[in-house]
Amino acid sequence: MRWLRGVVLMLTLACATQAHAADLISFWQRPQHGSNCFNESPPDAAYFKALRDYGATWVRLTFSKWKSASGARDFLYGSLDDYRALNPDDLAVLRATLDRAHAAGLKVVLVPLGLPGARWVQLNNDKDDDRLWSQPGFAAQAAASWRDLAEALKDHPAIAAYNLLNEPIPEKHDGLPEHASDEDQARWYATARGGLRDLPKFYEAVIQRVREVDANTPVMVDAGYYAAADAFGYWPRPLSDERVLYGYHMYEPWMATSAPDKLRKRPLRYPGVVPFASGEQPWDAEAVARYLQKPLDWAAQHKLPTWRMVAAEFGCRRTWPDCARYMEDVLTALDAHQVHWAFYSFREHWDGMDYELGSGRLPQAYWQAREAGRDYPLQRGPTPVFEPIRKRLAASR
Repeated sequence: MRWLRGVVLMLTLACATQAHAADLISFWQRPQHGSNCFNESPPDAAYFKALRDYGATWVRLTFSKWKSASGARDFLYGSLDDYRALNPDDLAVLRATLDRAHAAGLKVVLVPLGLPGARWVQLNNDKDDDRLWSQPGFAAQAAASWRDLAEALKDHPAIAAYNLLNEPIPEKHDGLPEHASDEDQARWYATARGGLRDLPKFYEAVIQRVREVDANTPVMVDAGYYAAADAFGYWPRPLSDERVLYGYHMYEPWMATSAPDKLRKRPLRYPGVVPFASGEQPWDAEAVARYLQKPLDWAAQHKLPTWRMVAAEFGCRRTWPDCARYMEDVLTALDAHQVHWAFYSFREHWDGMDYELGSGRLPQAYWQAREAGRDYPLQRGPTPVFEPIRKRLAASR
């Protein structure tokens, strides 16, 4: 009867695998709310617990800023100039971090800031690395790196999705303006289709390698042009894999919400008229809602359910006087359609969007301590600028 026991064991394992797969995709079939973690070092257990205590259910985690245990330039990958294999010591650090997230009750979407041939700009002397989109060979390395990572992590209970690349920009250095019309995007894609800058084609190839070793874990893909909410405009159809989630980011109007406005003596206001695309545009709650409707219209056109759409980043500079009002309008628009979201960011080393710190400037003593490599305790907690996020996380507990 040994053969019968073997059959029973195989059936049991198959059922367990199917149940695990169902659990992974079912997690995304109801709205999930969380944060981004783009820290310079692996977060500790207290970090994940604090985020979970607010009511978050997931964290979008990158490892790209972490220092490699081997002293290699690129954590985990060794070198994004010539990928060969995952660094086992770095992989152990990543696993331990995932363990801490799981212990806190958080699901993790793992996202690299760079892939072979596309090192993140801030780790590349502030220059865009366009090699992935312009030089043959790097796409295959990128796909191989994800196959290796999926094989290593496919059974980790914290993993909820693989986000293949943060804010890809294959269009940027090929003549397509940012926030171009759907018509202009379609014309650009007609010439780019099938080539190295074909983002949907790239994603299909990477997912194919992932599925060689992991048939179940959902995959998240960012829209092009920094994951802009209007950058699905040229995609002729969704990807073929049924376990794909579609991510987009919301910082528009970027000239007001983000770093450029910090340099102005008088900040751009919201609501108000703000530079956008090739001109100026009035931005208010209705404009925010219209802009965030774009990826949902694309999904509806292709009969994708709303639960497969993810507002994977959004935020504004916390010292901007209109940040709280803007955040309320963004979240109201997202929640109206019950899409998943993750704010940017939670307790990052960069304080610009650390909303628990409030809207004031940090004391000079903090910067002096940081420059000297010392810790400096900061006052954290509920603040008016964090309130639009905090109340929604609390309500979803």
